[in-house]
Amino acid sequence: MKKLFINAMAFCLVSAAVLSSCSTEDDPKNPTTEENTLSGAITKTVTLDASKEYTLNGTVTVEEGGELVIPAGTVIKCKKGFSNYLIVLQGGKINAEGTAEKPITFTAAETGAKSGYWGGIIINGKAPISGEEAGSTGATEVNNAYAYGGTDAADNSGVLKYVKIEYAGARSSADVEHNGLTLNGVGNGTKIENIYVLESADDAIEFFGGTVNVNGLLAVNPDDDMFDFTQGYAGKLSNCYGVWAEGYSSTEEDPRGIEADGNLDGNGPDHTPQSNFTVENMTIDLRLANNTEEGYYMHEAIKVRRGATATITNALLTGNGACKDIIDVTDKKGNATTATSISLTNNNQGNRVEGGVDINSGDETYSSIKIEAGNTGCNADIFGWTGYKL
Repeated sequence: MKKLFINAMAFCLVSAAVLSSCSTEDDPKNPTTEENTLSGAITKTVTLDASKEYTLNGTVTVEEGGELVIPAGTVIKCKKGFSNYLIVLQGGKINAEGTAEKPITFTAAETGAKSGYWGGIIINGKAPISGEEAGSTGATEVNNAYAYGGTDAADNSGVLKYVKIEYAGARSSADVEHNGLTLNGVGNGTKIENIYVLESADDAIEFFGGTVNVNGLLAVNPDDDMFDFTQGYAGKLSNCYGVWAEGYSSTEEDPRGIEADGNLDGNGPDHTPQSNFTVENMTIDLRLANNTEEGYYMHEAIKVRRGATATITNALLTGNGACKDIIDVTDKKGNATTATSISLTNNNQGNRVEGGVDINSGDETYSSIKIEAGNTGCNADIFGWTGYKL
């Protein structure tokens, strides 16, 4: 596996496993590190200090056998650009355990930042992904040298709890772009709870296969999809809330609440396994006001396609933003399976885009897909720790 060159001007590991500045005795005018700057490869346990503010400047790779420990209350300000991101490689671990009172924050290095300012957080695990055979692996979108996938459904890449990810999602092209949080083949031994993704491009969160479960996710103003599933994902997303705020506009052609593919880009209809996942207690909140004339609207609240099977319970669509289709399970590369089950309550007061429908099921029968009264969605009170007013 390719290892990035470690810029000695930016990063140093000490044997005590505590991040600190390196000695400057050799040349005090040209120090060998800028204190509290993160960049390069982590190959052992590195523990940050919550009393210090860190700058992420470059790519930080947590390699096999390495572990990055981030205490509650730590703030990491990330420099602008596509190559500024954090990736946990297969066999590496992140231990980022914030609390409601002291969350961990990844944010932009300057005020006034917008979505796509820096890369984001990526975790690569060894859990199964969709492929031609069992144990297939994939290549990370932003750097094909980093593999993910395998056969270990219980793989453990560490912990993310009470973590804020702000203004991430930088891109190098329309086909090579970050998300706020990208989970590549991540196993269900990994614990991910209470995550806040603010103004990310492309998606707030995307699951590329794997079995990891995520509980408690607030996504505010993602440029594309709020919750994206693909490449054989087989876990559960619980208690998730997606918001498009007043005055927001997307740059994407087809932004969605949920976008779900059974296989990667619909190019592996015969691959195994196909995505078969669960979403429970979900709210999609469109606060845009009716704005179809400007062309700013959600393409579909829920889009499941290309061999995916989704079980979505207690879902709520609310607000007053425009929407095309509420639920769509069709696609030219293959529809969702008829085992897909969706229960959604539509309380949205926004306009319907011309030609839109409640449920687009094509020529197939989906007896378990229903738009019905009674769903309450996600309890907004659980996100009080973020400081965002729901």
